[in-house]
Amino acid sequence: MLENEFNYYLDHQAELLPKYNGKYVVVVGNQVVGAYDDAMHAVHYSRRKYQPGTFLIQLCTPGNSAYTVRACSRMIV
Repeated sequence: MLENEFNYYLDHQAELLPKYNGKYVVVVGNQVVGAYDDAMHAVHYSRRKYQPGTFLIQLCTPGNSAYTVRACSRMIV
């Protein structure tokens, strides 16, 4: 499920950065099909054209901070 699109982003991150740094890129298959200044626009326009689950929206930034998930939970006593 979107593994191909995410791997495409990872494999091409260095070459995408000069053009898309700071933008939310939309990846379908093995290509970037759109780039937006904010995530909401990326979702809005991508959902018009593609079925949910068929496209990846990824913030294009250097390093792995934009795709590293950090989670914490708080125990309420």
